Amino acid sequence: MAYEPQSNSSMPFGRAGELSTVARNRVLRNTYVLLALSMIPTVLGAWIGVATGFTFFAGSPLIGMVVFLAGAFGFFFAIEKFKNSGIGVALLLAFTFFMGLMLSRLVGSVLGLSNGAQLIMTAFGGTAAIFGVMATVATVSKRDFTGMGRFLFIGALVLILAAVANIFLQLPALTLTISALAVMIFSAFILVDLQRVVQGGETNYVTATLSVYLSVYNVFSNLLAMLGIFGGERD
Repeated sequence: MAYEPQSNSSMPFGRAGELSTVARNRVLRNTYVLLALSMIPTVLGAWIGVATGFTFFAGSPLIGMVVFLAGAFGFFFAIEKFKNSGIGVALLLAFTFFMGLMLSRLVGSVLGLSNGAQLIMTAFGGTAAIFGVMATVATVSKRDFTGMGRFLFIGALVLILAAVANIFLQLPALTLTISALAVMIFSAFILVDLQRVVQGGETNYVTATLSVYLSVYNVFSNLLAMLGIFGGERD
């Protein structure tokens, strides 16, 4: 559970401000640690998915998406309910394993290319670079970016609708457009979510980690999809 300093009117203002800064830094540190830890079950899930050929209703992508969304929102509800206990952390890690399984189809497809492993490492490096830049801006910038959240949320909803439509349309140009916009939107989400922690707007590191993880996941998966299309080499 994130530490929340208690206000005390008898304290000097400077001391109270110092405690508030300590609390925010603790939430931010715990968010980074849990985010790094969440990569382990994600990689494990992706590896198992590739090895077993895991897929949700490959013959019916729409049903697969519905099942995926149902599972994801079930995890969201449970994580939010138990976010102040160790159960919330365990559920978050279970969710990241689930997301790794969902990523395995894309990873397996890219690994089928002759330079697949290189593309995966490139996507990982690009995602790490984007995260590093956004984390730095969130920490040092005096500008408040949190107001962008509502517009980014609308943009994410539009992307979801476009992705559902493209299940039926199967337009390569639309696929690339969705992936490119997703990278930009979710990169901005990383900035917004981390700045909320820095400013003290988010005091629970489990909730913060879930938000940042989803953005990082989407940046990586969409970068990988674009690299597979543009940079893939077949034997």
